[in-house]
Amino acid sequence: MEKPSIMISRTCCYDHQLGFLTLISLLLCTIIVTHFNHSPSLELVFNNNGEQVDPCHGRYVYVHNLPPRFNRYLIDHCDSLTRGTDKPNMCPYMENMGLGPKLDSSSSKSPELFTNSNWYETNQFSLELIFHHKIKNYKCLTNDSSVASAIFVPFYAGLDVSRFLWVSNLTVRDASGRDLASWLSCQKEWKRMWGRDHFVISGRISWDFRRQHNTLSDWGSNFRFLPESMNMSMLAVEGSSWNNDYAVPYPTSFHPLKESEIVEWQRKIRNRERPHLFTFTGAPRPEIEDSIRGKVIQHCRSSRACKFIDCSYGKEKCEDPVNVIMEFGDSVFCLQPPGDSYTRRSIFDSMVAGCVPVFFHPGTAYSQYRWNLPQNRTKYSVYIPVRDVREWNEKNISVEKVLMAIPEDEVAALREEVIKLIPSIIYADPRSNIEDAFDLAVKGILERIERVREAIRNGRDPSVGFADEDHYKYTFSDHNHS
Repeated sequence: MEKPSIMISRTCCYDHQLGFLTLISLLLCTIIVTHFNHSPSLELVFNNNGEQVDPCHGRYVYVHNLPPRFNRYLIDHCDSLTRGTDKPNMCPYMENMGLGPKLDSSSSKSPELFTNSNWYETNQFSLELIFHHKIKNYKCLTNDSSVASAIFVPFYAGLDVSRFLWVSNLTVRDASGRDLASWLSCQKEWKRMWGRDHFVISGRISWDFRRQHNTLSDWGSNFRFLPESMNMSMLAVEGSSWNNDYAVPYPTSFHPLKESEIVEWQRKIRNRERPHLFTFTGAPRPEIEDSIRGKVIQHCRSSRACKFIDCSYGKEKCEDPVNVIMEFGDSVFCLQPPGDSYTRRSIFDSMVAGCVPVFFHPGTAYSQYRWNLPQNRTKYSVYIPVRDVREWNEKNISVEKVLMAIPEDEVAALREEVIKLIPSIIYADPRSNIEDAFDLAVKGILERIERVREAIRNGRDPSVGFADEDHYKYTFSDHNHS
């Protein structure tokens, strides 16, 4: 495998040109701010005394200009991003700011359901690139790190680690994370809060960076256990049980440019006929002991009210967004059991199609996407608590009976809530001004950092609880379901 040609020094030294480049940057920044009144898309805000106030106060984000090895290099060498992805070549999915190729829905069974302008073949591992492009258009971006409330680190962590997850040499597997931590600790922004105002995004689950032991058989890199990384927050499509990991939605294939496109889509799926009571889309996981997925498939296959979409290799078009959305759109409920990990992209694909999710474990959604989904889980989902297959057999659980027992008016209310949630679970086109999952993530991380600042102002140790492990995060306790 080709190694990056750019090496990162482990010492904190600054090039003699830095002062000149900084001066030029400040001059350009002054010109831009003067001409555009800081941001052309921001409306003037006044307080009760009629005085103009800064609408970005407390919301400014500064983006580190990382060495290319940590992001741009990966895009330029996307043909090497093969291991651990669902395609042999990730390059097509880097198109259109990470949204992927535009969908050609003209040959689908329901071309009237889709429009080519806002549907893409988005890969589930593309969130880092999408998020980076989104933040470039963030209204409160600043080039002055001294006024920033948060510092974004545009490290494509998931794309990077995907190259090395199956490499037996742990030094190679851990190299990028270690070098990034070394680079960050040399920056002046780091010393302000020792990284506790920094955050990074991952398009893979955060467990991929939580290898606790230097054992070859253990999964992932040790990035999140490095001292510097422990001081940062990570946004990931699935959060771990540590307090400095936060879950954000998987990217779907729907990336509207205008709010009217969302309204139009909501109208279409609200009025759609749904011939199937419930659907499961996925593949068996026989290698995972006590997995309930096999039981879910068994129930689905034995019920006339269920549509089973077999995603085993070569079986059905589960990688075709048009096919997936149409199948979900034909069903009232969509089953979402855990698979290789607690969460699934299917959760958000199905909700975009107006299908009510059915969960079997709190770690699949309830303890994850707290910025995006209602705390009251009964408003938008059905919960059938099943710890393992043995418990399923002992209780003689029937998914069909549970779902059939829900009154029609409650089903309609559940579906309407799911449809209303669509703006909060999608990533709009990076060029749009739609408030979406990205905005909720930035808002959430800003609030998180402000709580740390408040602790410092009150004389408390900011490290207390910052990166602790919550052993109860993924349990079946009522505390996590209220």
